[in-house]
Amino acid sequence: MNQPPHLAAPPFPSWGLGLIIRAYELMWHLLLPLVWALLWRRGDKEPLYRQGWNERFGAVHCTLTLAQPVWVHSASMGEMRGAAPWVHALLAQGHSVFVTTLTPAGRLAAQQLFGAAMQQGRLQVAYAPLELSWAVRRFLARVRPCCAVMTEIDTWPVLLATVRRAGVPLAMANAQYPRASFERDQRWGGFRARLFKAYELVMCKSHLQAQRFEKVGCPRVAIVGETRFDLPVSASQLEAAANTVDTYWLHDRPVVCFASAIVGEDGIFIGTMQAMQRALAQAGRPAPLFVYVPRSPQRFDAVAELMQKAGMRVVRRSQALDAKLQWQHTPDWTQTDVLLGDSLGEMYFYLGLSQVVVVGSSFGDKAVHNIIEPLAINKPVWTGPSVRGIEYPALEALEAGVLHHAKNGDDLARQLTAVLAEPSAYAALVEKTQHFNATHAGSAAKHMAVFSAWLSERSRT
Repeated sequence: MNQPPHLAAPPFPSWGLGLIIRAYELMWHLLLPLVWALLWRRGDKEPLYRQGWNERFGAVHCTLTLAQPVWVHSASMGEMRGAAPWVHALLAQGHSVFVTTLTPAGRLAAQQLFGAAMQQGRLQVAYAPLELSWAVRRFLARVRPCCAVMTEIDTWPVLLATVRRAGVPLAMANAQYPRASFERDQRWGGFRARLFKAYELVMCKSHLQAQRFEKVGCPRVAIVGETRFDLPVSASQLEAAANTVDTYWLHDRPVVCFASAIVGEDGIFIGTMQAMQRALAQAGRPAPLFVYVPRSPQRFDAVAELMQKAGMRVVRRSQALDAKLQWQHTPDWTQTDVLLGDSLGEMYFYLGLSQVVVVGSSFGDKAVHNIIEPLAINKPVWTGPSVRGIEYPALEALEAGVLHHAKNGDDLARQLTAVLAEPSAYAALVEKTQHFNATHAGSAAKHMAVFSAWLSERSRT
């Protein structure tokens, strides 16, 4: 899918699209007091929304030690974390980086991820300018980036058009074009789809995503994978999990992790657990241990109570382990059905304890949570019927046989029991997962190879 180099960027926007963008910007000017009020109101819950107002109007003060940084924009905390391996690769290659985001959560994530580079003056973080051409021009004049790189999917019309009019090379990293968005854009006359032509280089997650970007006219598309596969895992959490498994002989029990379960799924998953208990007992296998991690900390107490009412014997992480994941109150594992993961930031500990993982938010119509974390540590994954929001790598993982769908809770119990009751079947599945993980790692290096060649070509024009 990698195409021949295009040294000269195609014109953008066209005359007709330019008129629409100008009308859209006029609307932003008219609604600016409302936008300001909405941001201020969000500050009731998140005070950081009330800071950095000057940055949202492009009035940043660039303090980087190296001129002409790479401007990387990641709208949210999730996008920021996903792009981190590639940003680190940019820094390792000697680039300075100016990072922008839209949310306080994204800003805090960047400060945590890139704190050392910030202290060295090699990376700076700010809010992105609003959809006002003069604000974007002010930002460009003060930062003077050598290029701009948006992550995931970004179609802010004024921002893209202003960047291109300023002659700043524009690319997209970790690019994805979800099916629902692609089909909607086709139905609605293709206005948003036409905006993708602003990108001179699109670095895609998969072959399918690349096809969609090519169909809407992107001039140069490369398939480089997903940098989330390159995210570092918590070695200390995995070590604590391995110590727990070895010390308490949990490798003799089937262990299933229900990760990021949301409201509405608890009843389904409790039914799955009870069905598995009966089926594994009939198969002569040891009783399973379930690791249950609710998505929201506000639900920890309610979930514990719900499970106890269902007759499940529950041990809560918060009551049994210290801050270093050392057992302070060792449970009677023969009398324990569920380890409730009532903590934040310790997902790799819970995943490390488990043999297979069920990812939450997949038995409804919401976006499914991250399946890359368990896959990246070679854990086979199950979801419900939905893969909304995780089209990549879900389709590839399904084809490789390392991700499995369940139609409902009973179907999930049958599938999990079949794998965990037969050691050879489970071993074969783990081997497939290891191969899948190996083939999808290294995306940051692939990004850098394509990006560096493109930037070198653009610098000669």
